Amino acid sequence: MDPMTKMWLSLAALLVMGLSVFLITFARTKTKGIVRGLLSLFAFVIMVAGFLAGLVSIT
Repeated sequence: MDPMTKMWLSLAALLVMGLSVFLITFARTKTKGIVRGLLSLFAFVIMVAGFLAGLVSIT
């Protein structure tokens, strides 16, 4: 993988992780019940996706 692709992939990973942090914060402060659980689950899934994208950009 060329260096520019690695850079864009790592930037995307950072943005996805930032979005997941925003989602989990929003879910825990503004929602309750099933919506809170669903938003937390979605935030966890995209955090894992961001982690994997970051891992791929390192290697």
